Amino acid sequence: MKPVFQMLALAIVLSTTAAGESKAAGAPVYIAVDGAFSLRYSTSAQSIEKGVRAAAHEINAAGGVLGGRPLQVITTDNRSMPARGIQNIRDLAAKKDLVAVVSGRFTPVVIETLPHLHDLKLINLAAWSSGDPVVEHGRKPNYVFRLSLRDSLAMPKMLSHARAKGIRRVGLLLTNTSWGRSNEAAAHRYLSAHTDITTVGTVWANWRDKTLIGYYNRLREQGAEAIVLVANDDEAAVLIKEMAALPPAARVPVLSHWGVTGGNFIALAGPALHEIDFTIIQTVSFFKFRKDKVEKFLRTVKPLFGISKIEEIDAPVGIAHAYDLTHILARAINLAGTTDRERVRDALEQVRNYDGLIKNFPRPFTPERHEALSSDDLLLARYNRAGVLVPSD
Repeated sequence: MKPVFQMLALAIVLSTTAAGESKAAGAPVYIAVDGAFSLRYSTSAQSIEKGVRAAAHEINAAGGVLGGRPLQVITTDNRSMPARGIQNIRDLAAKKDLVAVVSGRFTPVVIETLPHLHDLKLINLAAWSSGDPVVEHGRKPNYVFRLSLRDSLAMPKMLSHARAKGIRRVGLLLTNTSWGRSNEAAAHRYLSAHTDITTVGTVWANWRDKTLIGYYNRLREQGAEAIVLVANDDEAAVLIKEMAALPPAARVPVLSHWGVTGGNFIALAGPALHEIDFTIIQTVSFFKFRKDKVEKFLRTVKPLFGISKIEEIDAPVGIAHAYDLTHILARAINLAGTTDRERVRDALEQVRNYDGLIKNFPRPFTPERHEALSSDDLLLARYNRAGVLVPSD
């Protein structure tokens, strides 16, 4: 295995090549992406990296940061393993002029790195992980800034959708991780405040379980009229295939968290997906963005990644979140006037009037609020026959 800093150096070279034309020529300022790049079927880490690189390309073409310094991208692979994520954070924090790390999909990895991020005063830009404790961890000052979904918003959105469809009894099928437990807590908070809907029970699936139909049947036998699913792409695909093998009358609707969109879910589930009423929560959809913003974004990503239309974007939330987060970070760096991470952290709370790809952010973050998105930003989506995730509401 190559030493970590040898891999970092390679990533820097690659990012410089990918950046193309740049008006910035000073000493680089670094931003890292730590994700599960080598995880089989992963699209989330790759999507987040594309968002960061696209924004860095635009920032550098406009002159970089701090009066002419290019923003360069480093990638590290945590393999979805908390121990690897912790080591990556330690290594990255030691690099001169590295300002922030953009984290990936897996909430358990991010949560385990939190003590180290704060001890090392390394800014974390959460572009995907939705567990409430990623931001709500009680540490002050808080070095985590999230532009993404969080479970305390996801569960109410999914359960409200169930209520609107007349569903009154749901079963919770959750992954046995801190992400699953975050969702369980959010679900019970919602259900305690809405007495016209209840849960028949909760079952816990382990990562890469080979079968989930037993969990599903248990909930349905207990009276579940719908399943609220918190799982990643591989487990969800197993469930979809097993449900599709049941008689149509035995298939209840599935309301899914967005972990399924961070891998090769379409290929894994196959045609069975279209035999199931399967709805997924999202924060954003390129189909709902302003036309001029989408056109500008595509002009950037086409020469970098060969993406010429929004239907070709894998894991769209990752690329959109990371793109806007990187632009916000650049503004904070300039506002701070330095790469000192403490001062950039403070400046992130003061950035104003960023008109982003996702929306206009009058103030993305404040000292009291490190969440850039709200319940108003959520939507529900489905995969169409072409495998494209499109809004369903």
